[in-house]
Amino acid sequence: MTICVRLTDRALVEVSGEDRLAFLQGLLSQSVEDLTPGEARYGALLTPQGRLLFDLFIIGRPDAVWLDVAADRRDELVTRLKIYKLRSRVDIRPLDAGVWTCWPDAPGPGWVADPRREGLAWRAWGPESPPAETAGPVDWRRRRLEFGVGDAEDFDFDRDYPVELNFDRVGGIDFAKGCFVGQETTSRMKRRGQVKTRLVPIRFAGPPPARGSEVLNGALRAGEVRSGVEGLALALLRLDRIDGALTVDWRAVSAGAPLPG
Repeated sequence: MTICVRLTDRALVEVSGEDRLAFLQGLLSQSVEDLTPGEARYGALLTPQGRLLFDLFIIGRPDAVWLDVAADRRDELVTRLKIYKLRSRVDIRPLDAGVWTCWPDAPGPGWVADPRREGLAWRAWGPESPPAETAGPVDWRRRRLEFGVGDAEDFDFDRDYPVELNFDRVGGIDFAKGCFVGQETTSRMKRRGQVKTRLVPIRFAGPPPARGSEVLNGALRAGEVRSGVEGLALALLRLDRIDGALTVDWRAVSAGAPLPG
């Protein structure tokens, strides 16, 4: 059975104009200069210091690029992009269209595989024939947590580094492209092996701990919980402390492996 959810926590920004690809190419962590209509990629806009500002799905359209961003951050994204606009011939505006995800199969033509992990889900933006919504946000959260994939609710914007959030392992960073905002720090962390913490799935008995709950390895702080569902969550953990007797809220925790590189 195909399960479908409308993602009301996501919204769209449209970037149009003849300079749209060159404009975004110089900003985003993902290469877009060869983006084709109907294609979707995953990426980010970072601070100059390399911290995450916005996680983005980048969707090619015939005469535009759509950016799928956390709904409560859409206005901030529009403002930020306009700051960078300068003399670029682009138009940037919010777009009123729904964002949908379905799994394990696409409900029809026009759906694009979620680029973050093979088999995770399918995604569509403003589909002409929206499917019936057969599940809710908690079902989608469980689905992506089972794949070890983070989303906006797992990120501390303007604080976290994208490689700590596994952007390098879900296709969110193109290390071969030219310059982008925050590239120097991002590339250095990856090249020098300076990634000391990562989002890691954890399992436990009972309801999910509150966001920010401390994960302990004995008496040592190992990290903190981000999003979760019954029995499963993602936590930002120190890689040197994921082995051993982990607990959260006095409950035993078992940590899974970080996403493969």
